[in-house]
Amino acid sequence: MYLGRFAPSPTGPLHAGSLVAALASWLDARSQGGQWLVRIEDVDLPRCIPGAGPFILQQLAACGLFPDQTPVWQSQRSSLYQRALAQLISRQQAYPCACSRKDIEQALHSQGKDKPRHGELVYPGSCRDGLQGKVGRAWRFRTEPGSITRWSDRRLGPQQQEVAAEVGDFVLQRADGLFAYQLAVVVDDAAQGISHVVRGEDLADNTARQILLQEALGYPRPQYLHTPLVLAADGQKLSKQNGAQALDTSTPEAALAALNRAATALGLQARATEEAITIGIALAAWVTQWRCWRP
Repeated sequence: MYLGRFAPSPTGPLHAGSLVAALASWLDARSQGGQWLVRIEDVDLPRCIPGAGPFILQQLAACGLFPDQTPVWQSQRSSLYQRALAQLISRQQAYPCACSRKDIEQALHSQGKDKPRHGELVYPGSCRDGLQGKVGRAWRFRTEPGSITRWSDRRLGPQQQEVAAEVGDFVLQRADGLFAYQLAVVVDDAAQGISHVVRGEDLADNTARQILLQEALGYPRPQYLHTPLVLAADGQKLSKQNGAQALDTSTPEAALAALNRAATALGLQARATEEAITIGIALAAWVTQWRCWRP
């Protein structure tokens, strides 16, 4: 059975880029006769804005995108993540880490490896063999040097990554006690039975880490499709961090206009905006188009 999902972080309202991912995941589910779920990924509580989650659900509803099950909230699912972490610890696939960011920067500098990767530093493995008298602050997943993770993306084609070299041992639970995105999303996808993940291309780099966790925890691997990004005027990914404007879904006309822009970004034919065209009619037409050419 097809089970897809849209999983926004409530760090602000939906913007044009996030609607592209929402529409694509909804169309993929509907075109294959499947179910579409919504998960509010509020595991990183300090970044979440009060009221943003319910407002996102209102925006989706205004666009005619209704989930087939009651939305779930990651902040209410910590016990699931704790059990998964305990399983990894018991199998020695996770270990405690005492390193601060400054410690990591200094360790990399001493090795002549100062170059950041997408703004993050590749973890040098300082605590792999023990804490050396320090107090553990976080938990990391133990990667295997030289091991290549391969998968096929429905749009991007064959992909591969050596996580140990390009990311390093990655965090599962942070020093502040919050669970990391990588662990939470893998546990939730498995618990909800997600068979297909459709999301923005900016998240493609996470896939290898998530596959490693799926394998370690004995979870099935979903099929992946990463959608094109919506870019800001400066050529960067449109995001809340660079001032992306909240979607205007205050009227059916505004919502349909936003959906038209999202559909165009996905290569679908925009629908007329005259009064006779409703959101329901437009969505039905896009389901047919998606069914004809979906990857």
